Amino acid sequence: MAITREFAASFAAGWIAAWNARDLAGVLAHYTDDFEMSSPLIIEIAGEPSGCLRGKEKVSAYWQAALKRNPGLHFELLEVFTGAASIVLHYRRNSGRPAAEVLFFNEQGLVYRAVAHYQQG
Repeated sequence: MAITREFAASFAAGWIAAWNARDLAGVLAHYTDDFEMSSPLIIEIAGEPSGCLRGKEKVSAYWQAALKRNPGLHFELLEVFTGAASIVLHYRRNSGRPAAEVLFFNEQGLVYRAVAHYQQG
């Protein structure tokens, strides 16, 4: 799937809105059933030393735990970058720290791989 600016903007708006509403089902609707999530927070929160989880069931459990730890969760979208078959969402977390996620899309417009990056410190 070729990523257009319109698709990227629409996806980003829906993704941010679902997170800010704490709508985990709405967030997960953006992903394939077997997607892979990579994040340094997976090591800390899920106890997975590789920092990677695969599948909605495992990632959902991780995200539920993360939401419990962060009741004031709020993301502010800063920028959306488009690639050939991916986008980067650059956003600010409620802690004030910036974050970026690289999302890779299949032909149906669903994320099959996500890689989160956080500012250290």
